[in-house]
Amino acid sequence: MKKGLVVTAVLASSLLAQAVYAAETVQIDGSSTVFPISEAMAEEFQSEQKGNIRVTVGVSGTGGGFKKFCRGETDMTGASRPISPEEVKLCKENNVEFIELPVAMDALTVVVNPQNDWVNHLTVEELKTMWEPEAQGKVNNWNQIRESFPDRKLTLFGPGVDSGTYDYFTTAVVGKSHSSRGDYTASEDDNVLVQGVSNDRNALGFFGLAYYEENKNKLKAVPIAYKGKDPVEPSLETAGDGSYQPLTRPLYYYASKSSLENKPHVEKFAEFLLSQENTELVQEAGYVPMGDKVYQAAQRVLKEREVGTAYEGAEVGVDVVETLNRKKHY
Repeated sequence: MKKGLVVTAVLASSLLAQAVYAAETVQIDGSSTVFPISEAMAEEFQSEQKGNIRVTVGVSGTGGGFKKFCRGETDMTGASRPISPEEVKLCKENNVEFIELPVAMDALTVVVNPQNDWVNHLTVEELKTMWEPEAQGKVNNWNQIRESFPDRKLTLFGPGVDSGTYDYFTTAVVGKSHSSRGDYTASEDDNVLVQGVSNDRNALGFFGLAYYEENKNKLKAVPIAYKGKDPVEPSLETAGDGSYQPLTRPLYYYASKSSLENKPHVEKFAEFLLSQENTELVQEAGYVPMGDKVYQAAQRVLKEREVGTAYEGAEVGVDVVETLNRKKHY
C-alpha cells in the first residue's frame, strides 16, 4: 500500500513539473519602480489563465532591463523613463523592434527621516544645490541648503545610475540627464534606500511613490515648490491632476514586436496590461492609472504594431496622449 502511494506521489509530482514546464512563459524585467505593477498584473493574469501562462518578473533596473531586452533576452521590459538613443541603437544592432506602451503615472517622491523637524518643503533649486555635480565634496551640511536649517550633516540616498528614476530626477532637477554628484549612497533596490533614510535623521532620498506609500510609517514625504508656486505634496491625486511638478512622470512597458507576433500569450498579457478594467491593480500598486484617452491611444499603438519611440531622451512634464500620437522613430 505504501509503495503504491509513493508511486502515485512521484507521478503526481512529475505531472505537475511537466505542466509547469509546458506552460507558456512571458518574460519581463526592468525597472524597480514599475516592478509593483508588473507583480500585481502577473499575479492576476496568471490566476485568470489557471496556470496555462506563466509570467516571470525580474528587477534589473531600467538600464539593466533595456540591456537584456535589446539583446532579445526578454519579451517585455518595464521602464521609469523613455528608451535612450544608445538603447535604441543596441536594439537595432540585435534586430529587436519594440513598441512603447505607457502604463501609469508616478510621483517621484523626495523623502526624509520622520525625526527631521526642520524640513517642511523644498524648492527645486534647493534640490539642485544638493544634487548637482558641483556639490560633491562641498555641500555637506543642511545649513548650506537653507540658512535656517541646522548645522547637521547632509546624508543622501538615491537610485543607481542604471535607474530610470535617477535619469528622470537629474533631468528634472539638475537640468541634465545622468548628471549628479557621485558621493551619495546608491542602490538599484528601492527598499535599501527606504531603510537608509529611515535609519538616519539627517538623510534625504528619492524613489517612486509606491515605495513611499508602502513605508509611510518610516518616512516623511517632502512637498516640492516649483517655479515660485506653493509647495505640493506627492500623492496619487497630485500626480493625477498634474499639480505635482516637475517630478510627475509616465511609466512604460516596451514590448518586443517579434514576441507579440510569434507568442500569442505575450500579446494576451500586453492587452491585459492596457485593459481599463485593470486600473485598480495600478492603483493598488501605488500609482496613478492613465486616463481613458491614454489607454485608448496605447491600445491603438499595440494593435497597429507601431514600432519605435516618441522620445529622443528624457522629457519633463509630457502630455502622454500627445507623445502616443507622435511619429515614432527607430
